[in-house]
Amino acid sequence: MASVGIIGSGAAGLTAAIALARRGFDVTVIGRGIRESNSYLAQAGIAFPILDGDSLKAHVLDTIRAGKYLNDEETVWSVISKASGAYDFLTSIGVEFETNETEGGHSFHRVFTIRNETGKHMMKVLHMAAKEAGVHFVRGFAEELAVSERKAYGVFLEGELMKFDATVIAAGGFAGLFKYTAGSPLTTGLLIGDAVMKGAPARDLEFIQFHPTGYLGKSGVKLISEAVRGAGAKLVTEDGERFVNELSTRDIVSRAIYRQMLAGKGVYLDANSIEDFKRRFPQIYAFLMKDGIDPTRDLIPVSPIAHYTIGGIAVDLWYRTAIENLYAVGEAMSKGFHGANRLASNSLLECIVSGLEVARTIARDKPRRGDMKEPAYHGYEAGDVDSLRELLWNHAGIVRSAKTLKEGFRKLEEIEADPRLKLLARGVLECALAREESRGAHYREDFPFMRKVFERPSFFDGRCRL
Repeated sequence: MASVGIIGSGAAGLTAAIALARRGFDVTVIGRGIRESNSYLAQAGIAFPILDGDSLKAHVLDTIRAGKYLNDEETVWSVISKASGAYDFLTSIGVEFETNETEGGHSFHRVFTIRNETGKHMMKVLHMAAKEAGVHFVRGFAEELAVSERKAYGVFLEGELMKFDATVIAAGGFAGLFKYTAGSPLTTGLLIGDAVMKGAPARDLEFIQFHPTGYLGKSGVKLISEAVRGAGAKLVTEDGERFVNELSTRDIVSRAIYRQMLAGKGVYLDANSIEDFKRRFPQIYAFLMKDGIDPTRDLIPVSPIAHYTIGGIAVDLWYRTAIENLYAVGEAMSKGFHGANRLASNSLLECIVSGLEVARTIARDKPRRGDMKEPAYHGYEAGDVDSLRELLWNHAGIVRSAKTLKEGFRKLEEIEADPRLKLLARGVLECALAREESRGAHYREDFPFMRKVFERPSFFDGRCRL
């Protein structure tokens, strides 16, 4: 029986684990637990174009418009055409969606939710289904890929080699490498940098999506779901002035808020008009009330925060990386589905589809370790991660320029940190500098318009190729 190691216990990793175990593979999931994944924190829902009046084409067009035409069209059709299969998979294991809503950029109410705590409820069901399928769980931190001569042999778990015939990276993106994020601080992209260092290029690293309505309160950095705006909440300044269409795509709304803040104005979410806020958004209601904010009568202070990294390890249409027997799914990988800007609630869709599809790929590939030259273990020290977070927030944040990016390069050299994280940070800076235009989640104030010459992806293998 061939063995598969899956690094990460989020939605993509658990879906892949279930699908592989059902195909007879010996599957081991390595992670810190489902509560440590960004999937668990997902509030809104999953976009499924399956209702009467909706269509695959409408969802495809919405995705490409949001992605500012940088999407790989074949990939978009491939993922969205498998949405009904993803829906059937989730409902077959016991996920029960409650309602469907509209979010920014969608032309139809196709976002399926569970009390606006969709990730929490979905992850519990996925975890149970994985255990029932016979998946093994190892709690720990896989800190390095075991690669020799561009072939993967497993991972190093706290210095010990765990051998697998196939290895799947499902450890999430790198939003945790920015100072402010509502996601898990563990998602620093360590294995993305590791994969690049060992021969698997990354793609589209310059596209970091900032969620418009982060909340920086006494209870910590949280997220005010886009579904709150979908339910009718308005964005206003401290003067009560409305300044943006709240249901525009996230890049537009984030920059609009950022400009108000640069002008010295506080920005707030006015949700007073939403009936039954507590019932519809129980998680958000709870942390706001804990901080002394009643969303039924008070304004909610908001600020953009790093939320989703569109870039990741470059994979082909079947989720293979450039390293033999190494695959990547979910936010850890990039193959052009989101383009330059992710459409809301397409991320969980991609997680489920990629998990199901990578299982089919591995079943076709029939990977085997064979004889191997012992992979090297480096035992890197984490170093000063906080300085990297500060650097990327200040120099590769919502608004960029050649000046800020070049300053970031200079400061990066002075930081003592894990070389894989520094490599990833350099990839973000270098590709953001090379893309001399503004497109989607990437905004250059010195090049404020889209340019046809840059309507193509970037790749980073230690050097940005655009």
